[in-house]
Amino acid sequence: MKVSVIIPTLNEAAYLPHLLEALARQTRPPDEVIVADAGSEDGTPALAQAWGARVVPGGRPAVGRNAGARAAQGDLLVFLDADVLPRPDFLEKALKEMADRGLDVVTCLMEPLSPRPADRVFHEVANGYLLALQWISPRAPGFCILIRRALHEAIGGFDETLLLAEDHDYVQRAARHGRFGVLTTVRIPVSIRRMEEEGLFPLMLKYLWAEAHVWAGRPIRRLPFTYAFGRHRPPPVGAPIPKRLPLGRPRGSP
Repeated sequence: MKVSVIIPTLNEAAYLPHLLEALARQTRPPDEVIVADAGSEDGTPALAQAWGARVVPGGRPAVGRNAGARAAQGDLLVFLDADVLPRPDFLEKALKEMADRGLDVVTCLMEPLSPRPADRVFHEVANGYLLALQWISPRAPGFCILIRRALHEAIGGFDETLLLAEDHDYVQRAARHGRFGVLTTVRIPVSIRRMEEEGLFPLMLKYLWAEAHVWAGRPIRRLPFTYAFGRHRPPPVGAPIPKRLPLGRPRGSP
């Protein structure tokens, strides 16, 4: 099975290198990585190309994911956001569990890239919600969705008219034509930058507002609030950001 990783981006030069290095270190490396860029002004496309990724024009997340899927050659599409950091065995374990359970579209449990107890509690509550609803009303964070290409094409991809909850809409439609599940053998570490920028409770209110619309079956094509895409602050100064590493060859490999 050929695996294509698709990453929608807009001004992600501070985060994307960490993800590309994590993908290069996978015990089962992806066969291709496609970055669908929405017009970055911080050098994101050049950085992605330097790491061996293919860059295609993108847009908002749904638009970028669809554009990446159209360019992809893989039998399995893996949609990730630039601010996740999968462990080296992520793809290997995810593919195995998908095959063992006969699943066609999946997400996985999440964990915050933060040591703060409140952040961990928030993500564990979200994990419990994903698990509780997986057979009733599927949910999936857009930063981690794996799907068989044939199923993606059968449902027409992501609904590009939606401004929020397009990921939930996507897996709900996919679940009508294939088997959906939440993977439990792997977790996807994700940054908490949105929580840090907006505050936990204001962000929770936005998510609850979106959830109410999903439960009511009301597509979100208008927002009464701002939901940033590509306008995040850079991460705190810390470890040096890797600049270049050929995809599929971990550092130190011959």
